Amino acid sequence: MPPELTDLSEHISLTPTQAIGIPIALVGAVLIAIATQLQHSGVAKVGQTIEVTNAKQGLSMAQLRGILSRPMWLIGTVLFGIAILIQLTSLAFAPLTVVQPLGAVALVVTAVLNARLAKIKLDRASIRAIAFCIGGIALFVTFAALFAESLRVTEAQLATILIILVVVLIGLAVAFALLRKRGFPAVFYIIAAGVLYAFVATLAKVIIDRVKTLSFDGFRLGEAEWLTVLCVVGLIVAALLGGYFVQSAYSNGPPDLVVAGLTVIDPIVAITIGIVVLGEAASAPLWVIPVFLLAGALAVYGVFQLAKHHPQTQPLPEL
Repeated sequence: MPPELTDLSEHISLTPTQAIGIPIALVGAVLIAIATQLQHSGVAKVGQTIEVTNAKQGLSMAQLRGILSRPMWLIGTVLFGIAILIQLTSLAFAPLTVVQPLGAVALVVTAVLNARLAKIKLDRASIRAIAFCIGGIALFVTFAALFAESLRVTEAQLATILIILVVVLIGLAVAFALLRKRGFPAVFYIIAAGVLYAFVATLAKVIIDRVKTLSFDGFRLGEAEWLTVLCVVGLIVAALLGGYFVQSAYSNGPPDLVVAGLTVIDPIVAITIGIVVLGEAASAPLWVIPVFLLAGALAVYGVFQLAKHHPQTQPLPEL
């Protein structure tokens, strides 16, 4: 083996077993794209049959009841649940920093799926944007696979994540209570859902890792495990509120817009937590940081360009 490849292989922190998480995450991303299309269709049908005074104020109880009776939405929800289980499985294998960016593949699949269903051909700008998405994601995942690693989550790190989540929940609750009557643009629901889903992924990763620790290190149940219980509670709350915000976003914009926003906000927040709080890239040399930033910028640029140029998508100037 050439010396250059030998030196590079020494830096690879992702084991073959952990690498299994990458294709698993890709399968989950595809299912999320399909589920998104089905859920959006169900919400749109409800919007056509139930009078809505102001969709920007979020879904009403009548809309929620109507959504629950739509077979298309229910099928999409089941698929979404399966996709989440698949993503949790990928988190059991690979670090959060590696798995989470792969969710952006859902945007590409959504764009292509929408174009096929509407019998609209993607133009050059859309294809170029998809190339930026794939290129940015591939670059990020490649270097994340080289240097990111799953570490044992300490109680201090776990408490930090929970405190941040509580602050986020309070902020969203206050904003929603005070400003709901004025109405929110779709981007508010997208950002809120993206942030909350990022915490869902992070907490799921933490819970999985702590269960592994308890299983293999012999920790006694009940020994400081109230933090893990709080993680489960926080995950459920964040998932439910995030789901509500996503459905509200569907009532205000096309699925491409929703997926584009989520694939920007969700990975950015989750990866930031993974790097800053969990220290998953602590062993990475300083020169990798600009590479991460460049890869992220390419992916973000591709997402915005795809959202802007896709034939069925409105531009995203608010973001």
